[in-house]
Amino acid sequence: MTAEPLAEPGCRWPVPPRDGYTVDDLYTLPDLPPHTELIDGSLVFVSPQRYFHSTMLDLLMAGLRRTVPKDMKVVREMTILLDRRNGPEPDISVVRAEAVTGGEQACFQAADVLLAVEVVSPDSEARDRDTKPRKYAAAGIPHFWLVETGGADRHPVVRVYELDPVTKAYDLTGTRRELLKLGAPYDIDTDITSEALDAF
Repeated sequence: MTAEPLAEPGCRWPVPPRDGYTVDDLYTLPDLPPHTELIDGSLVFVSPQRYFHSTMLDLLMAGLRRTVPKDMKVVREMTILLDRRNGPEPDISVVRAEAVTGGEQACFQAADVLLAVEVVSPDSEARDRDTKPRKYAAAGIPHFWLVETGGADRHPVVRVYELDPVTKAYDLTGTRRELLKLGAPYDIDTDITSEALDAF
């Protein structure tokens, strides 16, 4: 029995190298879809966003930018170079302002990232909850947030993690369901209720 071809006629997928892709390939392979990530040398294509994901990103971006100090910047969906075989794209990152080099910039080094935020999507649940946090922690990113919905009314939930410098793993420091009020990586105070999300 012959297997059916997976791609449409005329569509050519890149053949991966024997040892997998590197971060350089993210910028040299032609016609990669927007927001392609590199995880353990494999290309990961991102599915279209759902409404919760998009709106939650907008709400968090507005809240983070409202109080961000001048020595930091809040950026959305930009590649973070963790090592030669890993270039994930957090939904939101807080980076050192000095690391911003200009409008053509396409990535940041892990050492310049102070916070990585992932909003869980059904297609990326395992990566967002397990793979990416482990890699962010190993790369030394000091803060991580995992954002998803909870409860019967599917309200926003933000789980806040801080890096333990000894174990190089994240420790849960709190779960926020209504008010995201934190002192690190800087003073943050923003409403994350369902009402705030609906009004955004």
